[in-house]
Amino acid sequence: MAFALTNMRVESPAFTDQGEIPTRHTGEGEDLSPALSWHDAPEGTKGFAVICHDPDAPLVEHGGYGFVHWVLYNLPGSTTSLEEASSEGTRGINHFGRNGYGGPMPPEGHGVHQYYFWVLALDKPTALPEGISMAELLKQVEPHLLGMNRLVGTYRRD
Repeated sequence: MAFALTNMRVESPAFTDQGEIPTRHTGEGEDLSPALSWHDAPEGTKGFAVICHDPDAPLVEHGGYGFVHWVLYNLPGSTTSLEEASSEGTRGINHFGRNGYGGPMPPEGHGVHQYYFWVLALDKPTALPEGISMAELLKQVEPHLLGMNRLVGTYRRD
């Protein structure tokens, strides 16, 4: 059940589901994380984590695929939104080699990429150290995952 989608809704004032991510939230712009909000978290939620992942990126590493743009965790269960360029939570490492958000920047001419902004609802708060990878985060939270859902944005560089 853990990795099954739930009825939780994830939204952003910056773009709609399957809509184009504004340049300001990309590596070609100001590289700011978009504002996100969510509601209808599963009953018993005590913490959240957020991941932005591009499964269309041509990167295969350690058995995983795609490109990780954002790993954020240690968000309390009372959190229902993140402001643009949020400093809330604890930042994990992305595939740019930095902690925090790194916006979309697909290879030129590679076509449209999809960016999955996942919100994970957890049955307990976390106190994980800064700088862990998406794979390590998922390993740590999987036993505590009540459910998840996502907002998908698109971006392309010509």
